Amino acid sequence: MYGLSLDGRTALVTGGAGGIGAAICRDLAECGARVVIADIDVDGAKDVAAGLPDAAVVGVDLDDAASIERCAAEAGPVDILVNNGGITKVERFAESDPAHWDRLWRINLRGPMLLSRLLVPAMVERTWGRAVFISSDSARVGAGGEVVYSAVKAGLLGLAKSLARETARFGVTSNVVCPGMVDTPLLRSVAKEKPALLETMVRLVPQRRIGDPEDVSGLVAFLCTPRASYLTGQVFSASGGMTMS
Repeated sequence: MYGLSLDGRTALVTGGAGGIGAAICRDLAECGARVVIADIDVDGAKDVAAGLPDAAVVGVDLDDAASIERCAAEAGPVDILVNNGGITKVERFAESDPAHWDRLWRINLRGPMLLSRLLVPAMVERTWGRAVFISSDSARVGAGGEVVYSAVKAGLLGLAKSLARETARFGVTSNVVCPGMVDTPLLRSVAKEKPALLETMVRLVPQRRIGDPEDVSGLVAFLCTPRASYLTGQVFSASGGMTMS
């Protein structure tokens, strides 16, 4: 279909070694983009890259500003930035450790802010670019046991929308995708610790199922295509109908 090709474009995807990030890498490559996979798990990123044409791997620790700067420099000018990398921890807010709040903020919000500041200006200069931020439905509606994570991920909404205001007239779009419950290693670890919680959450999904990474990655890939050039500053949920707006 016209307008869905990303031939000649380069995309940097953080957290691309597995789960949703790996699916995003595959879908962007299928659209024709050259994908640079950035992850702290370099071996996992190499495994994903092995299945993609002309893919590259860059190691990055989103908790380290210097590592983020090296990542941006090694990736070179990119046309597409997908800020997907992140961490969470399921715990009651009253029992949470403020030291861990800082780590969640640095990885889930400061990291995307730094990468965007390093890479988006060149998109503006070239008058074409795509920035996609992977947040979470918990940022939109809240989630017990993930108070700090939800708060930090909500920051991505403000970041993406404000960035969209600044860059829209230069051909750069900035959008947010909020996954609901998706089958990832992270969700499996939560399910292993709290199986009853997962069963309850699935019953709240109108489609009565957990999403696949591809349920998210296809939406992300579309937002990166020329066809999505009029979509910016928007927040999209991929949650099987659990969140509607």
